[in-house]
Amino acid sequence: MPATLRVLAGDCTTRFDSPGDGLLQRGHVVVVVKPDKTVLVHDRGGYQPVTWLTRPDSVTVEADDDGFAVTARDGERTLRVQSHDVGRRVAFPVTDAGTPVGDCPDCGAALVRAGGDVVCLGCDDRYGLPAGATVTDEACPDCGLPTMRVARGDVFELCVDVACESLNDAVRDALDRRFDCPDCGRDLRVRRHRGRLFLGCDGYPDCKTAFSIPAGEFAGTCECGLPLFETASGVRCLDGTCERHPPGTAGP
Repeated sequence: MPATLRVLAGDCTTRFDSPGDGLLQRGHVVVVVKPDKTVLVHDRGGYQPVTWLTRPDSVTVEADDDGFAVTARDGERTLRVQSHDVGRRVAFPVTDAGTPVGDCPDCGAALVRAGGDVVCLGCDDRYGLPAGATVTDEACPDCGLPTMRVARGDVFELCVDVACESLNDAVRDALDRRFDCPDCGRDLRVRRHRGRLFLGCDGYPDCKTAFSIPAGEFAGTCECGLPLFETASGVRCLDGTCERHPPGTAGP
């Protein structure tokens, strides 16, 4: 479900203390307490807060019939806002904001792409996207979620939900044993380590040759015999240390 953002406003004294420094201010201000505990204090001028504390260790909000107080602590830094009147206090549901990419098949709310995720604004379901993925206008025929276009040599169109369609499986089916090890001639196998796919020699541990798989489409063959990839930064060899086509160079 959406997280909660709190907004408090009134005549307040704001005190910020940190080692060797301090700031004391008073004025009619608006205090924003975000779900990640970030505290922002705004006055009448500009877009930048007059003081703030980003993602502190702890935040406490106290309120009664006489007013409110907000205390945020992060190590040796403390931000405290104390109201001098009852003021106003409201809370709002908030979500990620992003580019609309469809509707959630489970709850009907909007789906948006926010950073590296596709997020539902209703039930808050979240689907992580691999590097370089583009969300398409098509829906998965099995679950109704959007599909994504991902290039790992070949181009794959898959559901954004890895539980529905696995990029790892698609890459393994397409690239496993497709290329030869430049050092010993044996097959390069698709393997996974710490969530990242790479091509490693079938002769391991006798041959430890291995290459990460770039986010990009095949763009021919390098003079060294390995495939070239068209990436966001230019054409590169599968071997990132290859002097013929290092990352960021022009095409063949």
